Amino acid sequence: MLDVLNSIARLDSSSLCFQRGLERETLRTGPGGQLATTDHHQFLGSKLCHPRITTDFSESQLELITPVCDTTEDALRQLNNIHVFVSDGLQDEILWPASMPCAPPPDANIPLARYGSSNLAKLKETYRSGLGYRYGRTMQTICAIHYNFSFRDSFWKALHELEQTSDTMCDFRSRRYFDLMRNFRRLSWLPTYLFGASPAVSDTFVSEQRKDNLLRKLDDATWYGPNATSLRNGGLGYQSATQSGLLNICYNSLDNYLLTLAEAICTKYENYDQPNKDTIQVNPNILQSEAEFYTSIRAKRVPPPGANLLEVLQKDGVEYIEVRLLDVNPYAPVGIDAETINFLDMLLVHNLFSPSPIHDDVLCASVEANMKTVVYEGRSNTADLDDMGSRRSLREWGNSIMDDLMGIADVLDRLGGSDDFHMSLETQRQKLEHPELTTSARMIDDMQGRSFHDLGLALAQKHRDFFHANPLSKADYEYLSAMAHESLKAQQKIDAKSEPPFAQYLDQIQSDYEAVYQAMLNSQ
Repeated sequence: MLDVLNSIARLDSSSLCFQRGLERETLRTGPGGQLATTDHHQFLGSKLCHPRITTDFSESQLELITPVCDTTEDALRQLNNIHVFVSDGLQDEILWPASMPCAPPPDANIPLARYGSSNLAKLKETYRSGLGYRYGRTMQTICAIHYNFSFRDSFWKALHELEQTSDTMCDFRSRRYFDLMRNFRRLSWLPTYLFGASPAVSDTFVSEQRKDNLLRKLDDATWYGPNATSLRNGGLGYQSATQSGLLNICYNSLDNYLLTLAEAICTKYENYDQPNKDTIQVNPNILQSEAEFYTSIRAKRVPPPGANLLEVLQKDGVEYIEVRLLDVNPYAPVGIDAETINFLDMLLVHNLFSPSPIHDDVLCASVEANMKTVVYEGRSNTADLDDMGSRRSLREWGNSIMDDLMGIADVLDRLGGSDDFHMSLETQRQKLEHPELTTSARMIDDMQGRSFHDLGLALAQKHRDFFHANPLSKADYEYLSAMAHESLKAQQKIDAKSEPPFAQYLDQIQSDYEAVYQAMLNSQ
C-alpha cells in the first residue's frame, strides 16, 4: 500500500480527477407488478436516437443513461431527473426497483425491443432475438447498474510523465486501464459482497432443477439463498455456461483482449447454427458481437456511427471502463447511491496504482471460484477465498483491502473538502464485520412474511411517490421534453434513408469483423 500512496504523493494530487456516468436498467410494470407489454411510450422519444432514455432487451425494459459527469452529486442528480421525467409520464405503470425481475410472463410473451425500419434498428432487434434464442428471454429481463469511469486527460499526462515510459500516450493509457481491470477482476468479489442485492427470485423465474440445486423456498412465491448476495452474478443470471466453456477473453493487454473477442465473434458454434429461413440472430458464432460478452468489467470507447468498435479500440485505445457487476439497489430510488459510487471510485484508484499480476489460467479460475463463493455463500461466517494460491477468509481479506483504501480516502476527501470517502469506507467495513448490514441481508429480513414480488412492488410504489413528490423544475422538464422530441425527428431522418437490403447489411458487418480479426492475426 505504501507504493500506492507514494505514487499518488509523487503525482500532483489535484490531477487525480475522474469522470463517471451511470446506466440504470429497469422494467416497466403494471400497478400490480406484472411486466408491462405496452409499447415504449411516445413521450419518451425514440429509443434508437435518444441519448438518455432507451431500452435494453425488452420493449418493457428501460435503460436510463446520464451524460458524463465530473462529480458523484451531478451524476445522481442527472439520473434522478431522468427518473422523475419517466415516472411522471407513465401514469399507471411503475418502475421495478430490483435486479431480479417481477414475476415474468411465459418466455414467448416477453416483448423484444423494437427500434424502427432502418437497418440499424433491425440489427438491434435481430441481436436481441439472438439473445432470446441463446439464453431465453426471461434471463434477459434481469436488470443492472453499469458504472462508467474514466480518468481525465490531464491525469494521464501527469502519470505518463511520472512513470517516464516510452509508450505513446494512447498505448500507455490502454496499458494502465488493463492493469486496473485485471486488479478489479481479482477483487470483484468484494463489491459483489458489499452491494449484492439479488438474494431471492420469484418462483416463476427459476427452473425446477435450479430450485433443487441452489435455492431454498422462502414462501410459496419466492426462492432464495440463505447466505446469497447476488444471484444475478451467478448461474441464475449472467453467467453463461456456453461462454464459460468456450470463451477465454484475455485481460493481459488490449491486443490480447481484442484478439480473443474477435475470435469469438468470428468462430461458429454448432449449437447456434440452426438452419432457419428467418433471421433470428446476427450470426451463429460464439458471440454475435462484443456486446454479448458477459463480464464484470469491460474496456470501452465511443465509436463513430457505423464504425467497428474493435477496430476503433485498437486504433485509438481505451477511453473508459465499464463496471458491470452492480445489482440495482432496491432501496435507492434511482438504483444506486453516493456511498456506493464513492467506494467504487476508491477501489478503482487502488486498482490502478497497485501491482497488477498477469492473469493465467490458475488466476482466472480463482476469480471465477471466488465470485461463485460470494454469490451463494458470501454472508456465511465460514466463507473463504483464494488469494493468489493462499486461502483467506472473506472478512480478513476484505479488511486488508479496506486498510489499503484509507490513504486513498484521505487524498480524495482532502481534494473534495469533505469526509464522504471515509464515511463510505467505514460503512463498507461494518458490512464485513456484520453481514446482516448488507443489502442482501436486509432484503431477506424484509421478506419475512411477504414475497420477493410483494417487497419489490412496495418499494416500486414508494419510489414512484418519491418522484412525484419531487417534480422537475420547469427548465429540466423542458430540456428532457425537447430531447425526446428531437430524438423522434432524428429517427424519422434515419428511417427515410435509402439503404441496402438487410441481409447485405448483416454480411458487411460480419465481413468487417472478419477483416479486423484477420488483421490482428497477421500482426502477431
